[in-house]
Amino acid sequence: MSETPDEQALLVAWQAGDAQAGQALFRRHYAGLTRFFRSKAGDAAFELTQATFLACVEGKGALRSTATFPAYLYSIARNILYDHYRGKYKAQGVIEFSEMSCEDLSPGLAGLHAKEQELELLLRSMRRIPVNAQILLELYYWERMTAREIGEVLAVPEGTVRTRIRDAKLHLEAQIARLARDPGLAQSTIIGFDTWADRLRQVFVRGV
Repeated sequence: MSETPDEQALLVAWQAGDAQAGQALFRRHYAGLTRFFRSKAGDAAFELTQATFLACVEGKGALRSTATFPAYLYSIARNILYDHYRGKYKAQGVIEFSEMSCEDLSPGLAGLHAKEQELELLLRSMRRIPVNAQILLELYYWERMTAREIGEVLAVPEGTVRTRIRDAKLHLEAQIARLARDPGLAQSTIIGFDTWADRLRQVFVRGV
């Protein structure tokens, strides 16, 4: 995800009380941020999106000099998503986001469905990989973030991000193969992954 050069300046101005600067950032990133939450928290997306922008203006979390604004924004969003699930499952103790999937944490996820068979299969498969892996793939394929930016979000080296992206995609492909009703559908979904991933991205903007 490329950053408009003045976004860090807009953030500083917003935190200093410039409402117009905040509105500019809101317009640029609202759709992506809502998509980020809707794919994993369903109807709670609006509330979580608002909480993320509020955390930005309140200066919760530090914007490192090497970070882009999108990396800063999604690092906050990731923490807010985790807090959302921790609050929801407080009685169950520690949640392992590297092991538990969105389907484990939000079964059915607001009844979202896709029309094309490949999209429906990809949607179901994304819900069944660990939340951390889902976040990684969505930031890379949906939000067009670079490995370096994702490294800023996750606080890990760029090389580690590249390895994790490969591992997450392999995990997803295994789920696709497991859930597909026939090998041909699994193959067409995996071969056309980039196209189907982009199409699925739109599901969480307008619904299908």
